[in-house]
Amino acid sequence: MFYLTLLICFISSILITPLVKKLAFKIGATDKPNQRKVHQKIMPRLGGLAIFISFLIGFMIWDWGQYSEYAMAIMIGSTIIIITGILDDMMELSAKVKFGGQLIAAAVVVILGGIQLEFIDVPFFGQINFGFLEIPITILWIVGITNAINLIDGLDGLAAGVSSIALIAISGMAMFMGYGFVSVMGAIVFASTLGFLLYNFHPAKIFMGDTGALFLGFMISVLSLLGFKELTLISLIIPVIILGVPISDTLFAIIRRIVNKQPISAPDKSHLHHCLLKVGFTHRQTVLIIYAIAAFFALVAVIFSQAKIWGAVILVAVLVVLIEIFAEKIGLVGKDHKPLLKFMRGLRYSAAKDR
Repeated sequence: MFYLTLLICFISSILITPLVKKLAFKIGATDKPNQRKVHQKIMPRLGGLAIFISFLIGFMIWDWGQYSEYAMAIMIGSTIIIITGILDDMMELSAKVKFGGQLIAAAVVVILGGIQLEFIDVPFFGQINFGFLEIPITILWIVGITNAINLIDGLDGLAAGVSSIALIAISGMAMFMGYGFVSVMGAIVFASTLGFLLYNFHPAKIFMGDTGALFLGFMISVLSLLGFKELTLISLIIPVIILGVPISDTLFAIIRRIVNKQPISAPDKSHLHHCLLKVGFTHRQTVLIIYAIAAFFALVAVIFSQAKIWGAVILVAVLVVLIEIFAEKIGLVGKDHKPLLKFMRGLRYSAAKDR
């Protein structure tokens, strides 16, 4: 029944996407080219609706009502997210209104569903209780990841592919850890996204729009919380590593805007995919490179989950250094912002001078 459900979701997404494409043109949910966009023609951008409907079909087939107390809250929250995304794809909502929709959806899951980060066990320090901060911290996680996925949706198939890799990792690890609900839900979202990706990979016939990016970000953020709910620092870091591509791209975007004295919410054309295009990679090559990076993060997360405390600390330290070197190489913060590379060159120069 499980694999049949996934197949139905996949086929449903393939069949529904062309219908959503026609609907997008009819209601004006289109993306027009400008100086920040890579595409050169008007594109339909309601594709996330096809993913959501396919997910709904799989959700209804599976006996969700008896499966988890979280199911209803997740469905209500995701519906609010989808409505927010559809309205934004149609009329481009203001940042405040869109953020408000995300907050409401997150609050539904956190308050109605009871999905909350209540405490965390930190090695060598013991248990840290969040107290009255547990609700805002959990909402911050959900909204943050939701927007991180939205930020990387800049090339054909990019957000859908990176989300699919994250969903595979979350589902697989949840299954291994015995969290059946998370594993099934993640797999259903993955199958629905994969069917849409056939139309979204370069050259795309339809974009997922905010409808898709917000929905995938929302589902990934919630499932990652449920899938690693043994609240140790180690278990909390695992989803952060799995989501390394959108999280690191978001963090470097914030750093870049602070360094350049710009508003944090200001749009720019210096995200990871933009930088790889500037280096000289083609559209397709850039997407495949980022897929490979996302898969690397997923692999590191699996290794990290099996590591001892000191091994985990060393692994994270090495990963952070590699991310910084890569970011400086492609100019993710800025062409001249290369503190680590300059430091390493200084060390090499000093070593050569001592000889």
